[in-house]
Amino acid sequence: MIIGVPKEIKKNEDRVALTPAGVLELSKKGHKVYVQTHAGEGSGFSNEEYVKAGAEILGTIEEVYSIAEMIIKVKEPIESEYNLIKENQLLFTYFHFASYQPLTNAMIDRKSICLAYETVEMPDRSLPLLIPMSEVAGRMSVQQGAKYLEKQIKGSGVNLGGVPGVPPGKVLILGGGVVGTQAAKMAAGLGAQVVIMDVSLNRLRYLNDVMPANVVTMFSNEYNIRSLIKTHDLIIGAVLIPGAKAPNLITRDMLKEMRPGTVLVDVAVDQGGCIETCRPTTHEDPTFIIDDVVHYCVANMPGAVPFTSTLALTNATLPYAILLADLGWKEACNRNAALKKGLNIVNGKVVYKGVADAFNLEYHDVEELF
Repeated sequence: MIIGVPKEIKKNEDRVALTPAGVLELSKKGHKVYVQTHAGEGSGFSNEEYVKAGAEILGTIEEVYSIAEMIIKVKEPIESEYNLIKENQLLFTYFHFASYQPLTNAMIDRKSICLAYETVEMPDRSLPLLIPMSEVAGRMSVQQGAKYLEKQIKGSGVNLGGVPGVPPGKVLILGGGVVGTQAAKMAAGLGAQVVIMDVSLNRLRYLNDVMPANVVTMFSNEYNIRSLIKTHDLIIGAVLIPGAKAPNLITRDMLKEMRPGTVLVDVAVDQGGCIETCRPTTHEDPTFIIDDVVHYCVANMPGAVPFTSTLALTNATLPYAILLADLGWKEACNRNAALKKGLNIVNGKVVYKGVADAFNLEYHDVEELF
């Protein structure tokens, strides 16, 4: 198969979808890999390393899209890429369709095969291609939250770890999945008082068993959220519904109940956000303030640490990329049920229910394709 790896052009996105190690593995199996020049530089990989591994370097993004049967990316295509995508071309990347209808409509129009990292789902409902970035984002949410609590950048001036004689800061985490668990570990490690909320009692039991003593669990409902936001310094939104828009757990009216300088970090912002007042921001301009509450809503948080993020992501995606290249998308998905769940849009048909429901589009059962 002919595989193309374009340079990411979304703002402040330095990750790359394939490392030289991945190129080597694909090349050994007889596949041809084309990499756009400088695609890996932001993650520490030079053109020369890709060439040594067996790739051919192309000068422009147009050349990469034109020649490739499968495009492997990190982030969803942006507007300037829409017209480069060909009918029947396989795109393997993060899409997060349910948060952005223009992208969904464009991919329907292009009649491409859209296989989304974030909806590849194992039988135990875990999301193997989302987990690595959720781990990075969860840990970063506390790093960023701690920074933006500083008074000079309009935070409340609280040190999360406290000092002898002064109580530590308080962190509230909405969601006990991968993001929430990693955030709780980081916050607990700093010495903060941490509350982690979820609607699954089984998950809360597990977290209660494995977390240190400064992390407590609480069932998530509106009453409990409203009672805790009044006293917590850092609130992290870590809620995910696979392939669908995240629910709003923090509403606009709740901001007035928070203390001035409270920091909100919405890790779910690339799926629409679980904090009503959040809107996607960038690493260049990451925060805004509403009702004296600091909002940090960067949609590609792991992009700030591209070396770590690229390696973590490609460790997970490469086996699936090899399967797709070896067998083609249809046979690969037929043999691998987890990969089949990654299909979101195929030849103009929406085959993932969460995406269809988000925009009231016609839904087609994915099994119709096989």
